[in-house]
Amino acid sequence: MTTNPRKRQVPKPNGSVVQWLLDSDPSIRWQVMRDLVGAAADEVAAERARVGTEGAGARLLALQAADGRWGGAAWNRGWDSTMHVLSLLREMGLDPASTEARRAVGLVRDRVTWQGCGPRECDGNPFFTGEVEPCINGQVAASGAYFGQDIRGIADRLLGEQLPDGGWNCEAPNGSTRSSFNTTICVLEALLEYERAVGSSPEVTEVRLRGQEYLLERRLFRRRSTGEVIERDRKGGAAWARFAFPTWWHYDVLRGLEYLRSAGVTPDERVAEAIELVASKRDGDGRWTLETRHPGVMPVEIDEGEGRPSRWSTLRALRVLNWYSAGK
Repeated sequence: MTTNPRKRQVPKPNGSVVQWLLDSDPSIRWQVMRDLVGAAADEVAAERARVGTEGAGARLLALQAADGRWGGAAWNRGWDSTMHVLSLLREMGLDPASTEARRAVGLVRDRVTWQGCGPRECDGNPFFTGEVEPCINGQVAASGAYFGQDIRGIADRLLGEQLPDGGWNCEAPNGSTRSSFNTTICVLEALLEYERAVGSSPEVTEVRLRGQEYLLERRLFRRRSTGEVIERDRKGGAAWARFAFPTWWHYDVLRGLEYLRSAGVTPDERVAEAIELVASKRDGDGRWTLETRHPGVMPVEIDEGEGRPSRWSTLRALRVLNWYSAGK
């Protein structure tokens, strides 16, 4: 890694990489058209509409049971539960107004509870009421807000659980006073989706911006106390410099940058080193690989596998680099 990352010229996508991205699933294609190609809005919308009827999005929707659940549970320790599939559909950009989304999410809202999936006191909770852990509630709230569901109860709970350092931690009830990158990114994404759904409010925006500063003060992957690079998180052992998709509850540097881009943050020198890390991973063909997959059962396959060029990683890296270049 260079000592002055701000001097590095971030890579621009070449035509063959863009074409490779476009020659893919509708869930990737519409985002490439919007974020990298600058296609007309009606063309983007038409491509986005295919997410619910073709490819990986349609396969995910087809796995939903009549009781509204995926994987037989509101949440599980794999990646094929209701919560995880809704998170993936959000990442894919399934249009919340589509017939397919309204039907699937309506079944979840009306039929799925937390029975057997969390603390007993939450067994009767409807899915979009959530449970108790801010990491899980953040993921539920992000999807719920995106798909137009009432998640005010979760939002209020998350607002009250922010720690003095600006972040969140699922271990706070057990005495932890330091925030977790993993939990914090899940909550930040939820609050951003909530603001988009219901409009900004001073209370929510202030809390979210404090959480955002938690990441920026640590340059997305350094300890604030010592400045040293955090190689792996303490809970799951995941390497933050190795990029995965889907990320699920795990933090990594690219996910942190994707949040900042999505939130419309103006990049400053505190993200320069993280951008340098992303840029350094571009291969000779202008692509990024899927560096790691978090252990668990995928509901459907959406990539070529660990160690192979990844359209999802490439799309996400390129739009983060574009965001940085435009905002310098």
